[in-house]
Amino acid sequence: MEVVMDNGIIQLTLAKPEGSVVGIKYKGVENLLSHRYKESSRGYWDCVWQENGQWVFLGNSFRVINQNESQVEVSFKRPWDPSDDSGPRLSVDKRFIMLRGSSGFYAYAIYERLQGWHGTSLWQTRLVFKLKEDLFDYMAISDTRQRVMPTAEDRARGKPLAYPEAVLLTNPSNPDLKGEVDDKYQYASDSKDNKVHGWISQKSGVGFWIITPSDEFRISGPLKQELTSHAGPVSLSVFTSSHYVGKPEEEIFKDGEAWKKVFGPIFIYLNSVSNKKEALSLWNDAKQQMLKEVDSWPYSFPLSQDFPKSHQRGSVEGRLLVLDKYVSHLPQLVLHSSLSYVGLGLPGEAGSWQTETKGYQFWTQADKEGNFSIRAVRAGTYNLFAWVPGIMGDYKYDAIITIKPGNKIKLGNIVFEPPRHGPTLWEIGIPDRTAAEFFVPDVDPKFINKLYVKQDKFRQYGLWDRYAEIYPNQDLVYTVGKSDYRKDWFFAHVNRHVTDDTFLGTTWQIVFDLPVVDMAATYKFRLVLAGASLAQLQVRLNDPNATRPLLSTKLIGRENLIARHGIHGLLRSYTTDIPGFLFVEGCNTIYLTQTRASNSFQGVMYDYIRLEGPPQ
Repeated sequence: MEVVMDNGIIQLTLAKPEGSVVGIKYKGVENLLSHRYKESSRGYWDCVWQENGQWVFLGNSFRVINQNESQVEVSFKRPWDPSDDSGPRLSVDKRFIMLRGSSGFYAYAIYERLQGWHGTSLWQTRLVFKLKEDLFDYMAISDTRQRVMPTAEDRARGKPLAYPEAVLLTNPSNPDLKGEVDDKYQYASDSKDNKVHGWISQKSGVGFWIITPSDEFRISGPLKQELTSHAGPVSLSVFTSSHYVGKPEEEIFKDGEAWKKVFGPIFIYLNSVSNKKEALSLWNDAKQQMLKEVDSWPYSFPLSQDFPKSHQRGSVEGRLLVLDKYVSHLPQLVLHSSLSYVGLGLPGEAGSWQTETKGYQFWTQADKEGNFSIRAVRAGTYNLFAWVPGIMGDYKYDAIITIKPGNKIKLGNIVFEPPRHGPTLWEIGIPDRTAAEFFVPDVDPKFINKLYVKQDKFRQYGLWDRYAEIYPNQDLVYTVGKSDYRKDWFFAHVNRHVTDDTFLGTTWQIVFDLPVVDMAATYKFRLVLAGASLAQLQVRLNDPNATRPLLSTKLIGRENLIARHGIHGLLRSYTTDIPGFLFVEGCNTIYLTQTRASNSFQGVMYDYIRLEGPPQ
């Protein structure tokens, strides 16, 4: 059985009572979705959970929530039955909304666990659309990240590479793509940049777009990296996943733990041009529609009681100042071009927002004078967090913030005092939570993706093997005062690939001069990692073979950021005291050794390194 929603612009067909999207009719195209898949696998909500892997949420009851001349909202619900423990122990209510005069439809879902249910864990949940293969050929993620894409058949005929998702296109239907690498992780984006993405049919002049007007229901803050669209053609709205972080982002529910969360609404926007030669202009129209949706948040029309309207929300405003006594003796404004990120999340330690997955988060950027305003915040209890590009450390406001419907909280000036022991003797990199400022080599031409020749070079395949080609005989040596981290610090501390199945750990050196040393004083070494993948980093001073390192991270990270072309994962900060008598007056060397060496994908990415002298 089927449910059809039609506003005269689009026609949406949904399976009843399952709630799968069976068909989308628009501008004379009978169905924008692929017929190669069964009806439950064309447009669907699913999850990956602890015991049985992927689970597609299929409703077992259907209800019309509202139907009038202005809008229709329908519900497809699947309550969890404790007597049937085959599913992920969640009740899911999938909602679809169609408005009069709107060129698209809205989708959201309410996930719920009741008190007393058995525990479970959730690795991923998303909304998936598989589009018509012979129709959509051009994918757009941003102004600069858009291109003609290979087909699923092109990938099937291609050569699988060292990581499962990566394929070398050897015989594509479009000869211009021959010799390129395709990998869906090359098209991941940070949440803050992932507001609209989708596909264009140059054949029919039609566009299909996923617009996310708010990040409040996403996890792990504005830097969470997530998949967008990829070859298939496929478009995704991923709400939770462990991509680029791993197990710390697993949503673990204990026995008896109750929980409820609304994911969405998101907007599926369709547009078209009469002149097919102008099809690529659909991207600009989709961006304009995205801005309208963002401006309309929170929406007034969803009818679930679990989605609060504007008058049921509150706001927080204030001004963030930064005080570093070795930079200024007075609080100074954040005046640099990279502006502060300020957000509300569930209470926790400073920086806990980057692995917080169960609640809602609300983020904004301060202006050049440090002023910030966080609006449309759901009622609840939060901590206020912040981080400042160019400033090391995470900020947390001391007091708990309680939002009530309609209230406006004004914090006034708040001061962030970043970690500091003494004056900076030297530093490498920029504390911006990524490794993007470091040297990224050109890709081996055999593994090129032409989209990333002049931008985001870190997204190219196989860069891990370029390290040994650049440093064939000796590992990286960085000399403070002479080297330039933009040219001389490899973006990822990777293993040396010796033979097909042999790898060696690598030791990097930081060489620096201390003309005068206070032998009785304490120095401070700060190390900030932008990400790690099954790595162990050891730090030694002046003796690379010292039995006890100054600092060891132990085994850390399951981010897969090297294999999956990321430039950051989970931020980790380490600090160690160095007694002055361990230095020598003159030339000193810090050795950074990555000890785990089983494959090409193990290693770390650095964010920032700093040596501080004794307090003054």
